[in-house]
Amino acid sequence: MRLALIAFITIPLLEMVILIKVGGIIGILPTIGMVVLTATLGIWLLKLEGLATLHRVQEKLQAGQIPETELLEGIMLLVGGALLLTPGFVTDAIGFTCLLPGLRRPLAGWILRQGIVRAASFNTNTQQGAPGSTIEGDFREERDDRNIQ
Repeated sequence: MRLALIAFITIPLLEMVILIKVGGIIGILPTIGMVVLTATLGIWLLKLEGLATLHRVQEKLQAGQIPETELLEGIMLLVGGALLLTPGFVTDAIGFTCLLPGLRRPLAGWILRQGIVRAASFNTNTQQGAPGSTIEGDFREERDDRNIQ
């Protein structure tokens, strides 16, 4: 919690300092142009990589495998896209790290190996008579006519 608070305070301050410095060096319009260009490039890359990741998720599901890396990559794509839409060069660098496949895939694999995010496993045992697969019971629908006006 404390780390998040520190990040929410320091990152915008750092972004403002860098934007002011870059604006002072190359000018206001080129700086704004770079921010708009990175956002536009980020949206294009997000669409491209998002569709490719979705395709890999579908392939793994059809093969009966859990697409844990691909799902984590999907989350990283969402975070990266949001960071690229945020004006600033630090968030753009982190956003491109999340969007570029050569950086995202190794990072996603490392996160899974470290156990930071764990894949959920589900019991898919659907055999007849398997414990916990069927709940026997009766139900009765009761109608309360007192509240009807």
